[in-house]
Amino acid sequence: MTRTLTAPSPRSGQSWPEVRSYNKSMPGPIVREIEAKSILNASKIHDYCINPYTGCEVGCIYCYASLFMPRYSGHSEPWGTFVDVKVNAPALLAKQILKARRGTIWIASVCDPYQPLEKRYALTRKSLEILAGRDFPVQIQTKSALVRRDLDVIRTIAAVEVGFTIATEDENMAGLFEPRASPVGERIEILKEFKAAGVRTFAFAGPLLPGNPERLAALLAGAADRVLIDRMNYVSAVRKFYARHDLLAALTDSFFRTQSMRLVHALRARGVRAELVF
Repeated sequence: MTRTLTAPSPRSGQSWPEVRSYNKSMPGPIVREIEAKSILNASKIHDYCINPYTGCEVGCIYCYASLFMPRYSGHSEPWGTFVDVKVNAPALLAKQILKARRGTIWIASVCDPYQPLEKRYALTRKSLEILAGRDFPVQIQTKSALVRRDLDVIRTIAAVEVGFTIATEDENMAGLFEPRASPVGERIEILKEFKAAGVRTFAFAGPLLPGNPERLAALLAGAADRVLIDRMNYVSAVRKFYARHDLLAALTDSFFRTQSMRLVHALRARGVRAELVF
């Protein structure tokens, strides 16, 4: 089953990122409802990954999935302009989980599981409801405040960790690179809420963007139990965008070395575990 729809327009005050080549006046990404053949898949990061959607409305400039997902998915549209909704994901997961060996499940590896369409389809929530009755550790990673909606379900999963990608404390810089993500301040507030509710939390500071590492560490203290730090690994794919915004210095080895060490030291001084993962 395949059905083509049109997603809602970007929220007021936002526009599509300049790096994209498509028409900025379009109302939103092309949305197709599809039936997946598999939803619980092997991952090179964790044991398994679940991606309820193929494609991502958030449209982050630096997303590594943009390099291969259009080709892999059969889409010719630029990244951020299409989303395939795997409408049978929960039913498929309910079947696959019965035969799976215990292992950590990452939600999600090549999309944001709480991108705007999740509000309509609730595929991530329905998947979590299935996992709540199973002995599988779950790691959720997002940039969206919509994850707050599912705290009630998440708390019922015995081994769960919720994290936000937070690559800078600078809201303007974050908005430049992550055009449809929730504001940084809101992500941090939600981490605090989850932590207070007894849910383990983390922040993924990657790729590390321009900003003030000490201010970022101060914000993350009391919000994230641990922080993972990574660099921009696909320099050739983003060089023109960085150059257009006079940010080429932020692609250098010296930038990452200096910024990451400042962040690590500031986090550890506040008792927060920090780890370089590049």
